Amino acid sequence: MKKWLTYGLLAVSCMVWAQEQKEPKKDKDLPKGNREYAEKKYAEAEADYRVSSSKNPEKAASLFNLGNAIYRQKQIEEAKRQYKKTIETAKSYFEKHRAFHNLGNIYMAEKKYQEAVDAYKSALRNNPDDEETRYNYALAKKFLKDNPPPKDKKDKDKDKKDQQQQQKQQQQQQKQDQNKDQGQNQPQPKGGQDQKPQPPKPAPGGIPKQRLESLLKAVDNEEKKVQDRVNAKREQAPPVQTDKDW
Repeated sequence: MKKWLTYGLLAVSCMVWAQEQKEPKKDKDLPKGNREYAEKKYAEAEADYRVSSSKNPEKAASLFNLGNAIYRQKQIEEAKRQYKKTIETAKSYFEKHRAFHNLGNIYMAEKKYQEAVDAYKSALRNNPDDEETRYNYALAKKFLKDNPPPKDKKDKDKDKKDQQQQQKQQQQQQKQDQNKDQGQNQPQPKGGQDQKPQPPKPAPGGIPKQRLESLLKAVDNEEKKVQDRVNAKREQAPPVQTDKDW
């Protein structure tokens, strides 16, 4: 895969050289840098491209070739910055496509598959007919699917918090369901209200009815006892004569 991506980078770079050779030779530094790049003198080519870019800041070709020379010297982050500058400076779809394509190649080498997918997609928007970009785009999507990016600490904390909140809600719901079931199994007083034992109503005179009944019963018992004693004395006394002696 690395060889294929490298080929893609070289192919796009060669397109730039061919285009620049057709332009009027006002900028001598850019063609000189191209020759040195072809001879693999990447440091010398970088110097010429920087001079060309400083003299012609609006020329995207100098920035793009500068990114290629820096990339060959394994200065990856600096190369990415130059490709991004190329994208900002480029005025044609063709120039933007080449910069996005090479930027995607770098992201693939870094195993940043989501960034690679986005770069290749942008490249295809600027040149839908490029088969190399289309192939790399499909390859990046496959690598992204097989190697999903890990979640950062913020996402992990959010997932953990959501999980804890969900568990808490489930526990509260279970507790409510249990309380509801227990309430249905217990006998409920009629009328829907708690009923308490009521004290006996007082009888007239302020004496409770139950107390009055007890007193009356006690009085009846005493009267019965008195009556029993009277009857007993009558049975023991001698009979009284009703007739008088004359």
